Amino acid sequence: MRKALLAARRALPDAARAGWNAAIAQRLLDWCAQENVEELGVYWPLHGEPDLHSAYAQLAARGVQLSLPVVLEKHAPLAFSSWTPGEPMVKDGMGVAVPAQLRLRPTPATLLVPCLGFNTERFRLGYGGGYYDRTLEHAPRPRTVGVAYDCLKASFDSGPYDIALDHIMTEGDLL
Repeated sequence: MRKALLAARRALPDAARAGWNAAIAQRLLDWCAQENVEELGVYWPLHGEPDLHSAYAQLAARGVQLSLPVVLEKHAPLAFSSWTPGEPMVKDGMGVAVPAQLRLRPTPATLLVPCLGFNTERFRLGYGGGYYDRTLEHAPRPRTVGVAYDCLKASFDSGPYDIALDHIMTEGDLL
């Protein structure tokens, strides 16, 4: 299912993707204002994930403290580094962009979680590494907002280690 969802996401037309990214970005800005979000763990888009950099810049300008996830070791929870849009980035050992100068901090109170796929029970499919699930199993659990394109909603059963997200944000509805 992961391969099929990844192929479907990569095949999305650029024009549709750009419009959907703009819609998700606006939904994120509105939601953060409504929820008074002061700190937010964001993600650097990989493999065609929704690109929300425009919203990140606006959130930073509003004073929201942003952080990016960092893998410090395999099979462990994610660490987080403070991040400001536009600062120098490097690729980590897994090919993910991280701040060139890591400034580790506690897990933010709210996390954006990219979803390869999601179901109506707000479980997500990622790439299979389990990093977000390991992060969410520790207290205090951050509030979570999965981010995906609505067309990637799928039917699948959750596993024993899967943790449902609080919300799923798409270009359509908030689940």
